[in-house]
Amino acid sequence: MRPLAEIERGIAALDDAPADPSAAARELLRLGEDVLEHWIGTRGGTPGSGRREGFRLLALQRQGAKGEPSFNACRETCRELVYHYNLITMAPTHPETSRRVRLAAMIALHLCLFVGGKLADMRVGEFCCSSRPLRAGAE
Repeated sequence: MRPLAEIERGIAALDDAPADPSAAARELLRLGEDVLEHWIGTRGGTPGSGRREGFRLLALQRQGAKGEPSFNACRETCRELVYHYNLITMAPTHPETSRRVRLAAMIALHLCLFVGGKLADMRVGEFCCSSRPLRAGAE
């Protein structure tokens, strides 16, 4: 299992316009899977290899939410990453592809930061990532 900091660096490396946008999209999706594998592994589980709606990322998110309902807060983030993956790979020569890759990288980073925050404070996701009650405890 790769540390989240290493995954975060991998995401940052894909933020600029890549020569092969489809390969970048595949890598961002894989890095998202790595983030969820980290979450599941840290909690003592074994990441599955199944798919949900054709994507392992969505199956891992579902697996990671079992027994931790607040982890559902990242479900839409995972769906957004899948959406951008589809946009990029279905039309890699589209004029907006560079922008789409940057957005996919930001979404993957958001997922990584959410999981890192959740591991640091299990209350993250009970309201939203920037919940005032959570921030108030840190002040």
